[in-house]
Amino acid sequence: MTETNVTWLTQEAHDRLQAELAHLSGEGRDEIIDRIARARDEGDLKENGGYHAAREEQAKNEARIKELTAKLRTVRIGSPEDDGVVEPGMVVTALVGGDEMVFLLGSREIADTADIDVYSERSPLGAAIHGKKVGEKASYTAPNGKQIDVEVINAKPYEG
Repeated sequence: MTETNVTWLTQEAHDRLQAELAHLSGEGRDEIIDRIARARDEGDLKENGGYHAAREEQAKNEARIKELTAKLRTVRIGSPEDDGVVEPGMVVTALVGGDEMVFLLGSREIADTADIDVYSERSPLGAAIHGKKVGEKASYTAPNGKQIDVEVINAKPYEG
């Protein structure tokens, strides 16, 4: 497993994803199977909207189960080393296009529980500064095509 395949999560986010996976794999899956069976009993499947909706929901459920299983297989929980290097799990203070920003570099899965903006290490900004040290500069191309300069001012482990 390479470092770029690792998903950094807080313990709270990890527990939430584990619970979601357990629900989707158990009770959630069973509910969808029951809906498919009830809709199938209604007859003609070609014009059965309930059947098609349940099958679509089943596909989405299975995709989320697959996504969560893969993510949880490569998860790292806890704080990274306090070495001033920008990596997932670090609260970063940076000058971005001349404006100071403070954000957490990490998975979108923790955005719901964090009280700070979260940027993925795979986003243009995150990718530009990942591995940089305090004082180092980088740049990235914004979605609008504009080149944006970034300077890392501080990087400290997230303490939740």
